[in-house]
Amino acid sequence: MSKSKSFDYVLFAVIVILLVIGINMVFSASMYIDKEIYNDGFYHLKRQTVWAILGIVFMFITSKVDYKRYRNRKLIGLAMLITIFLLVIVLALPPVKGARRWIGFGGLGIQPSELSKIVLVVYLSDMLTRKGEKVKSFLKGVLPVLIISGLFAGLIIIEPNMSTSVIVMATAFSMLFVAGAKISQLSLILFIGCIGGFLLIKSADYRWRRFTAFLNPWADPLGNGYQAIQSLYALGAGGLFGVGFGQSRQKNYYIPEAQNDFIFSIIGEELGFIGVFIIILLFSILIWRGIRIAINCKDKFGTLLATGITSLIAIQSSINLLVVSSSMPVTGVTLPLISYGGSSLLFTLIALGILLNISRDI
Repeated sequence: MSKSKSFDYVLFAVIVILLVIGINMVFSASMYIDKEIYNDGFYHLKRQTVWAILGIVFMFITSKVDYKRYRNRKLIGLAMLITIFLLVIVLALPPVKGARRWIGFGGLGIQPSELSKIVLVVYLSDMLTRKGEKVKSFLKGVLPVLIISGLFAGLIIIEPNMSTSVIVMATAFSMLFVAGAKISQLSLILFIGCIGGFLLIKSADYRWRRFTAFLNPWADPLGNGYQAIQSLYALGAGGLFGVGFGQSRQKNYYIPEAQNDFIFSIIGEELGFIGVFIIILLFSILIWRGIRIAINCKDKFGTLLATGITSLIAIQSSINLLVVSSSMPVTGVTLPLISYGGSSLLFTLIALGILLNISRDI
């Protein structure tokens, strides 16, 4: 089951620190609203803590299981079928807040799209390892990866959840690059992907309104530009040292559900530039350790698996930080390990447990 070598303790420490900061900031961002809505200021804190404990348990399990065991083709195939089944089933369920993303279990919700990211990374790692030099061929190497990734992204975007589908495709792209696909082919895919992304944005009115609001949020300050403006107010109010933990004003109905996608804004307001810098530094260290693990891993499967997991964290955290700083259109992407969200936290910790296990092999 386990390897004799120890895992990357720097990576582990960063994960724990981010998780502790996240739990505290979820409490700070939600406590006042929780008192009014649920008559329990600890409502979101308790739920996030339960998911965090569950995630830590699974992280330790995956950190002990030899990552090479995931190359079992029957196991990978079964996981793929179950994931696709869940992605289809969720589309038949009643929408929650205008989207079909959650499957409920005893009052708790899980997002199949979060599971799909890990399963796809494992599957593509095995596929690209087996293909070897064939990855340089578009028809035999690149196209099969695009078809599988496109299937997952397509099912996710129907929910609708364009941001997660972008993360899925961007992660697949990074894995193709590391696997040795030709730069000319990847450049063409990137160009076509940008055009496709623009067409998807244009095809839905709400996406187009968000895009135009991003260009000038003050043109519609009470509509599509509202969240971006309130986020900038929060970040600007924090100054160098912040207004103090728990003292944010913007979390009080100005930023809707501040404990979710815009929790970084609350961090900026309460902990200031220093707090923002520390969070960015911690994510930078996490990504650096992930890249280091990928580069130094002794086998190609481990390298690709570490690349995929690190890419998921890097891409998702980058999108979130760009959104809250109004550097890209508003979209629903959580900040890994920080934002409130049970299934996102659980599967992120599972993936990081796998990354810790790979670090034993360098």
